[in-house]
Amino acid sequence: MRTQVAIVGAGPSGLLLGQLLAKAGIDAVILERQTPDYVLGRIRAGVLEQVTIDLMEEAGVSQRMHAEGLVHEGFDMLYQGQRKRVDLSKWTGGKKVMVYGQTEVTRDLMAARAAAGLTTIYEAANVQVHDFDGKNPRVTYEKDGQSHEIQCDFIAGCDGFHGVCRASAPRNAIKEFEKVYPFGWLGLLSDTPPVHHELIYVNSPRGFALCSQRSQTRSRYYLQVPLTDKIDEWTDDAFWQELKLRLDPEAAANLVTGPSIEKSIAPLRSFVTEPLRFGRMFLAGDAGHIVPPTGAKGLNLAATDVKYLFDGLVEYYKDGSEAGIDRYSELALARIWRAERFSWWFTQLMHRFPEDSEITQKFQNAELDYLMNSEAGLTSIAENYVGLPLDFSRNGLLKSRP
Repeated sequence: MRTQVAIVGAGPSGLLLGQLLAKAGIDAVILERQTPDYVLGRIRAGVLEQVTIDLMEEAGVSQRMHAEGLVHEGFDMLYQGQRKRVDLSKWTGGKKVMVYGQTEVTRDLMAARAAAGLTTIYEAANVQVHDFDGKNPRVTYEKDGQSHEIQCDFIAGCDGFHGVCRASAPRNAIKEFEKVYPFGWLGLLSDTPPVHHELIYVNSPRGFALCSQRSQTRSRYYLQVPLTDKIDEWTDDAFWQELKLRLDPEAAANLVTGPSIEKSIAPLRSFVTEPLRFGRMFLAGDAGHIVPPTGAKGLNLAATDVKYLFDGLVEYYKDGSEAGIDRYSELALARIWRAERFSWWFTQLMHRFPEDSEITQKFQNAELDYLMNSEAGLTSIAENYVGLPLDFSRNGLLKSRP
C-alpha cells in the first residue's frame, strides 16, 4: 500500500490530523492496534480550548459539538472552605472554553472518517516503523495473520505514551524529561446532574478534588488518592462520602449521587520528549508529552501539535517548501513547555503532597488569596487556562486585554 502520510494511532490527535489532511486533499492511512470500541471506551478530558474548537470546525466535524457542548466562561476555586470564581471571559477579553468530552470528539472524528470512506486499519498488530531517517519511510503491521507494508512520505506518531513511534527513535537523538507525582486521580463518571454549572477546583486539607461534567445530565468527579489505593477499595458510597467532605457546605448539599458508569485511578506525570521530529517521523499528542490533568491541557496540546504539523505538511505538498515541517518541533515544544509549566504549577498549588508540612498549606492558602484577589493573578490563571495563542513566540509578549 502507498500513501502520503501514515498515521500511527487512531486517538483524537491521529483522527484529527487524518481529517484535516483529507480536507486538504492529502492522502493518509491510519493504523490502530485496538478496536474502535476500545478507543471509544477511554474516558479522558472534557475541556476544549478555542484552538481545539477551531480545528474541529476546520475539519468539518463541529456540528454536534456546538449543539451539545457546554460553553463555560469561568470556573470556581474552593480553598479554606470558600469558593471564588475565575471569570475567564473577563480576564481574557472574552475568551471561553467548552465542555465536550474527548470520547465525543473521537466519536465525531471516527464517524466523519467512516462516512468519507477513508482508510483506518483497526486491530493492527506488531506495528513497526522503518527507514524514517531517509526519504522512503515504511510502516509494517500484521492483520488477520498476514503481514502488510505501507510506503509513505511521512510518518505521524500519534500512538500515545506507550506507542511504537517514540520507542523507535534513536536513543542518541532523543531526550526525555519526566516528573512522576506521588498520587493519582480517582475518577467517577455518573448519570447525575452536575453539582454546579461550572467546574469546581478544590484545595482541601483532605486532598484535591474536581467537580467536572460532560453534559447537563452526566457528571465527572475526581479525588486525589495515594498511588497505593486500588479501585476495588473504593465503593461508590465511599467516593461520594469523601467528595462531600472535601466540598463546601453548599456544594455538598447540592451534590446528586448515583451509581458509577465508570471508575478508575489515573497516575499523574509531567513528561516531554525533545525533539518531536526524527527525519520523516513526527511525534504528536501523548507520544511526545504528558501533562497532569489539573490544567486541562492534554487534549488541547495534542490538537495544537496537529495544527502545527498539518500546516507544515500542507506547505510541503502545496508549495514544495519544507520550512513548516522543519519548524514543527520548535513551534510545538515552545507551546508544550508553557502548558507543562502551567499544569505543574496548578498541580503544586491545589494538591497535598506526602512530604508537605503544615507550613506548606499556609503557603498554598496565601498564594490562593493573592491570586484570587489580584487582577494580575486572575489574568495569569485565566489566560493560561483558555490557552495561550498559537503564534506566541519564544520572545513574544501577550497582548494586553482590551
